[in-house]
Amino acid sequence: MNEDRLRTLLHEVPVPPGDRAAALAAVRQAFAERERVSWPRRHVRSLALCAAGAAVVAAAASPPGQAVLHRVRKAIGVEHAQPALFSLPAPGRLLVTSSAGAWVVSPDGSKRLLGRYREASWSPFGRFVVAAGADELAALEPNGTVRWTLARPGVRFPRWTGTHTDTRIAYLSGSRLRLVGGDGRGDVDACGERAAAPVAPAWRPGPRRVLAYATATGRVEVLDAGACSLLWRSRPYPAPRLLLWSSDGARLALVTPARVVVFTGGASRGRALAGATAAAWRPGTHQLAVIRQGQVLLLDGDRPAAPPARLFAGAGSLAGLAWSPDARWLLVGWPAADQWLFVRGGGRHRLLAVSNVSAQFRASRFPRVDGWCCVAPPP
Repeated sequence: MNEDRLRTLLHEVPVPPGDRAAALAAVRQAFAERERVSWPRRHVRSLALCAAGAAVVAAAASPPGQAVLHRVRKAIGVEHAQPALFSLPAPGRLLVTSSAGAWVVSPDGSKRLLGRYREASWSPFGRFVVAAGADELAALEPNGTVRWTLARPGVRFPRWTGTHTDTRIAYLSGSRLRLVGGDGRGDVDACGERAAAPVAPAWRPGPRRVLAYATATGRVEVLDAGACSLLWRSRPYPAPRLLLWSSDGARLALVTPARVVVFTGGASRGRALAGATAAAWRPGTHQLAVIRQGQVLLLDGDRPAAPPARLFAGAGSLAGLAWSPDARWLLVGWPAADQWLFVRGGGRHRLLAVSNVSAQFRASRFPRVDGWCCVAPPP
């Protein structure tokens, strides 16, 4: 890109006069180092302004510079996005956590604040929510009614499993993996004797209580929580980030900063994928959506080493993935644009975008989607 064009772009982003030279230098470097992405031609201008805006962040350290960031952010993202979430494009309800607390979002777009919890997840059939505060585990109804609470230090990553009549919750208390009944009774240390890594444990779908967790040494251990026995253990993987089962329980995915590994029983296959930060299995399939460096990739969980398909690419980092229960839509968070993207899976991808996400959840930082659950709760 020539110098005149760079200066023109910079003039379209308000910058304090004293910072213009530094901003121009940062813009040159941003354009020189940018990664090419596939995107319709009508968005070339938006992406260019995004690169300019990202460079200005480094140069604008003064209070006027902070005001500039809000105006720059308007140049990032999908054009003609909805100004608010008027409805979900598929059945089910969202569970969202923001700095204000945990929220349930209904199909019509209405939102209910459950309380000042920092993490939450659905019960197996979407009838309840388990949430974590700093030193508290709580079970709630989706309307916010609290069923029970349990005081424990450093509660993190609560996950619920079971049948209509028999459920268990796994969670971390500090570095200890613990189990408690869905009624809040019988809280005990889980069978794993080793300290756990700061990764959410993952229940395998199905009636048998099979639980996967990552140890502090990076090994994946899969336990029969009912019989309190070890089913298998993996070799160490540095810095595990995420564990999740496919909906049929046949595949277990592990995400690390360098790789995505798929386990079938104790056997593993994977691929190098540096920079992966989030993943989600598509319900009813072995397709795994993965966020990596501003892209959403779709991996074949049966052949993880095969080249992935690309569902979306945009400027800036992406955060969070959630498939709709009917597997037709993938929700992707785009913090730089303050947008949610609903990407339609299939041969011809369709994209719906919603802006002003943070304000809708009274958030000081971009909200996190903790789950998209259940077409309808059972009677």
